[in-house]
Order: sequence, then C-alpha cells, then structure tokens
Amino acid sequence: MPVFLRTFASCAAPALRRHSITQRAHLYTRPAKEKIGPVETVVGIGLFSLAILGPSGWILAHLEDYKKKE
Repeated sequence: MPVFLRTFASCAAPALRRHSITQRAHLYTRPAKEKIGPVETVVGIGLFSLAILGPSGWILAHLEDYKKKE
C-alpha cells in the first residue's frame, strides 16, 4: 500500500502544482485616511487587554473552586 501512495503522490504533485493560484497581499504604504485619537487608542488597547487577560484572570481567581473534587 505505501508503494501505491508514493506512486500516486509523485504523479499527482506536479499536476496539483501547475494550477496553483498565486496569492498576493494587497498592502498599502500610504498614511491612514483618518487619524485615530487617543481615546480610541486607549479603548482599543483596553478591550484587547481585557480579551486576552480576562479569561486567565477568571481562572486564577477561581482556582480553588476548580481544585475541589465533589
């Protein structure tokens, strides 16, 4: 069975590579159209931090509850 798979893979690989689509990232190096204010920056960073640190803080705060075996 491995011989069959190896043969199939060696025949199929070039065929699959021929029709591959080239992906290009659309990056722009121009300045932003609208400036972000300090309030929006603080709110964004605060919510991002809460999303990352909130669940781990919840688990650490309730660690003793998780340790109990009932």
